Amino acid sequence: MKGAPEPASALRRPLIRAGVLVGLVFLTGTVGYTIIGHPEHGVGDALYMTVITLTTVGFGEVIDLSHSPGGRAFTIVLLLGGVGSFLSFFSAVTAFFVEGSIQHLLWQKRMKRRIDGIAGHTVVCGGGNTGIHIARELMATERPFVLIEGDEERAAQLAETLGEEVALVLGDATEDRNLIAAGIERASALVACISSDKDNLIVTLSARLLNPELRIVCRCIEEGTEKKIRKAGADAVVSVNRIGGLRLVSEAVRPTAVSYLDQMLRGTEETVRVESTEVAEGAEIAGRTVGDLRTSSHDRLLLLALHLPDGKWQYAPDDQVVLEPGVRLVYVGGPDVRTAVERIAAP
Repeated sequence: MKGAPEPASALRRPLIRAGVLVGLVFLTGTVGYTIIGHPEHGVGDALYMTVITLTTVGFGEVIDLSHSPGGRAFTIVLLLGGVGSFLSFFSAVTAFFVEGSIQHLLWQKRMKRRIDGIAGHTVVCGGGNTGIHIARELMATERPFVLIEGDEERAAQLAETLGEEVALVLGDATEDRNLIAAGIERASALVACISSDKDNLIVTLSARLLNPELRIVCRCIEEGTEKKIRKAGADAVVSVNRIGGLRLVSEAVRPTAVSYLDQMLRGTEETVRVESTEVAEGAEIAGRTVGDLRTSSHDRLLLLALHLPDGKWQYAPDDQVVLEPGVRLVYVGGPDVRTAVERIAAP
């Protein structure tokens, strides 16, 4: 596995197989010596004979094999099988503790170097069915992110699905140390999409305390939890049921518009999205017009609206409209268009 360490369950499987094999050897020895020593000797003596044979301690035999060629042949076979099973078992034990620890340590160091090298990223808490779609969208739009997932097997699947370049933190997102490991202090946004509203609430509160400037978006299943999540510090709460309902009715009454948006989001030939960028104080485009923006940013820029500092919207603005600092541009374009706009809108 390139992107994540081998999960403990994968390392545990050969250990379990080797342990079962050793158990079968002991069971075979006990049953065999019981038959050989019958009726003078019982199961206890047979188990003792099996133990001293397999461990080669050299104690005296309680079941006399001096006049039993079959018993001696059985002992030879048992010894050969026992040595092989013990070697397999100890090899599996060594691999479980040594190889697993080394893999995990190396992976943690590699992830730490990768995460320490990024800033202004998005922290995604939860790599379930929702989290993986968020990760794919961030990758498609070329935005840096760190994914926090607590389940080892799921983390390994995510690394395999998303590619080894993904930045992963293996741990519980409700714990501050894992949020800090994900670079929460340098992040620009956090998406809490764990399956439990309670966990999302804790993540929201913890993230807000660790980074007061962070934009936090939280998934919510139960509508009654939405107010609590907002009070905990979330800037936006997305109700899964509400969004699903709106999508269903949109498919019913405006199918062409929905098809257009679907093509935009799911098209594989080209990545095009509705983006938003704020005009900063001292930016190259600040104080200039919409017409200047269209000519100096990118020829494929499609400006949809302006979100003014007073909260009002101006749709399809004319070329003569002046772009004051604090205005948010809402436009359609790919990553190249977004990069060009951010370049002239940055301070």
